[in-house]
Amino acid sequence: MGKYSLANENNGLPRTVYENAQINIASYPGIWKFIDWLPVDNILNGFDGGCVTYKSSSLSRELGLNNLYIAFNGYWPEINANLDTCSFKDLEAGPTVEMLHEKREKRILTVASAGNTARAFANTCHLADLPLLLVVPKNSLSKLWIPENVPEDKIFLLCVDGDYSEAISVSDRICELSEFVPEGGAKNIARRDGMGTVMLDAASKIKRIPDYYFQAVGSGTGGISAWEASMRLINDGRFGNKLPVLKLAQNVPCAPLFNSVHGGTYSKDCPRGMYDGVLFNRKPPYSVPGGVAEALAATSGTIDGMTNEQAEKASQIFYKAEGVDIMNAAAIAVAALINNYETGKINKNDIVLLNITGGGEALYKKEKSIKYLNPDITVKPDDADINEISKRIVNKLEASIYA
Repeated sequence: MGKYSLANENNGLPRTVYENAQINIASYPGIWKFIDWLPVDNILNGFDGGCVTYKSSSLSRELGLNNLYIAFNGYWPEINANLDTCSFKDLEAGPTVEMLHEKREKRILTVASAGNTARAFANTCHLADLPLLLVVPKNSLSKLWIPENVPEDKIFLLCVDGDYSEAISVSDRICELSEFVPEGGAKNIARRDGMGTVMLDAASKIKRIPDYYFQAVGSGTGGISAWEASMRLINDGRFGNKLPVLKLAQNVPCAPLFNSVHGGTYSKDCPRGMYDGVLFNRKPPYSVPGGVAEALAATSGTIDGMTNEQAEKASQIFYKAEGVDIMNAAAIAVAALINNYETGKINKNDIVLLNITGGGEALYKKEKSIKYLNPDITVKPDDADINEISKRIVNKLEASIYA
């Protein structure tokens, strides 16, 4: 179960090398059926969700693609999709929390997020009885809903009156203190390998690695994860010997990764006005060894820039065709898929995997009870007194830390 060593441990992004070169699909629910290639020994009880891949008929017919597969990450009972916070950030949270639980981590897990990741960890940490500090920019508070049954006593929500990058900065300063442990971001192997199960689920469904992989990205870590999982599948020997072409997409004009590839700069007003602000990351892992640039080079991949108008049209097309709502970030990926086909960059018979990174949120809220998290404290990034803030955090979470 997930026995591994680490490559690149001291140079760039560490990468897991699993003892089982051929994956055995386990009889566990959701993401845990891929436990052979997750850095954990056990499953996290109560966490049953995972990616669900299916071959599209309606959207494929609408677009003229004969082999379009959709990796759906969200809530859609009709296809047995049951991620509790409706995004593939749940796939990051589950293995990360289980890994920390197995290490008997007692420090406060600290997560900086633009919204979806915070929601996923808030929902998951209580399953392992882990205390959690969320550091979130003020403009993302509207995304911080969780299922009604999730207790709030072990969650401290620190709101930063700034953007996501400033929230990350405050989080980094807090994690210099001994009581806190950072989630790890792009360097977190459990997070990346959790996201990598999207490719594993698709390959197990299609019986091969797809020709093209479409995803909207902020940091680009999801694209890195798809590349890493594909390398493992090639090494497995049963799913083909060719990497998928990564077709990553960002929301222009606020698109740092797109700018890194194509040149140009983004406005100081970003992420204001974006179709989805979760796709904005000022410091993505682009040039680090094992990062986005290397993943694109290895797969002959590209990064496309999609406008709000293109995304809105794509969202409507998807809903009309497939019958379920998708998050705004996912609509950016759909827009990129449409654009690539219309411009002749993919062919109608290519095997294409479209990662819907979040969906079914409207359906979930209609069928389930939710609640919104309220900040325990709001700070300005430049005036944050880290020592005083840490005292308030520990005071609230002390019972959880020393239980």
